[in-house]
Amino acid sequence: MKPELTLHGQTLQLNRYPIRQHETLQAWDAADEYLINQVEDMKQQQTLTLDAERPVLIMNDSFGALACWFARQGQTVSVGDSYIARTASQHNLAANALPDIAFADCLAPVPPQTQLVLLKLPKNNRLLVWQLTQLCAALPEDCVVIAAAKARDIHTSTLKLFEKHLGPTRTSLAVKKARLIFCQPDKHLAAALPEAQRWAVPEYKLTLTNHANVFSGESLDIGARLLLEHIPQDPALKHIIDLGCGNGVIGLQAARLNPQAKVTCVDESYMAVASCRENADLNLTNPAQLEAKVDNCLESMANSDADLVLCNPPFHQQNTITDHIAWQMFCDAKQSLKQHGRLIVIGNRHLGYDGKLKRLFAKVQKIAQNPKFVVYQAEK
Repeated sequence: MKPELTLHGQTLQLNRYPIRQHETLQAWDAADEYLINQVEDMKQQQTLTLDAERPVLIMNDSFGALACWFARQGQTVSVGDSYIARTASQHNLAANALPDIAFADCLAPVPPQTQLVLLKLPKNNRLLVWQLTQLCAALPEDCVVIAAAKARDIHTSTLKLFEKHLGPTRTSLAVKKARLIFCQPDKHLAAALPEAQRWAVPEYKLTLTNHANVFSGESLDIGARLLLEHIPQDPALKHIIDLGCGNGVIGLQAARLNPQAKVTCVDESYMAVASCRENADLNLTNPAQLEAKVDNCLESMANSDADLVLCNPPFHQQNTITDHIAWQMFCDAKQSLKQHGRLIVIGNRHLGYDGKLKRLFAKVQKIAQNPKFVVYQAEK
């Protein structure tokens, strides 16, 4: 796969992150191209003039294609919930010798006097509603808002969300199976931001808070329920890592069972880490026992001192189904564990994680299963 995007006489070298040998997927899609072409056409037709003193806001950039294209066009701010997407953008900006831009997570305020918003539709409608509500309250009425996605992902219900939470909406024709959404901000629709979801897990005496982009936002998912039953209680455990922590429920229970242990919860979602931190403060007798941090798997924690890693891996990146994240999680867990440290991982039965684990760990055993999930323990 050649990592070159060429449009309007300009070529960008763009890579996904983390960079893999023999990559088969490119770091941009037809929606990115459509957004870039639309803005350049509007500038050429003089229906859009960008003011170098006012921000261009990019939302949910996948790997930095939009950040790189607009980096030289004045103030550019990239907002998203993904640490990996931000890191990819930073790497691609550097690789193309482009100026630095500003980055912010979804919980940060919208920059004042934003003149143009380019929004890639998130997978999660809860995050979309959060972002549209946030934009409606903050954008000036002369701001141009253009969203983009695969045509198959833009439904009548999607357009109704734009109409309800931001303003009058229309769509474009499909080009290369992508479509644009044009929306005019209407201040009369401004409303308070949706509150984070909060719900109880009575069997564990927990109350969980989930920000808009956190997986399983209204109840405990069935994989987590099985993994919760198999968290060790062992006074010898001094450092436990919850890898891919989401709202932190696994790390919270590990902390409660092992009050002598430091617990580190790691996720690539800023909203997940914020939820985890809030849940630790809400549920733990000693909230300082738990640290919540963003990272690409355990990239910053190689050669750590962990006794135990607990992991419920995702099997997708952005909109792409993939197993490379699980593989990286297993590799990073091995690097972060002490000798004889353990990795406990849950996965759908059909994913066959035992084969991957046996390539890395000396001892792998199945410790639990149900009709849908299997729990494995691997020892370094």
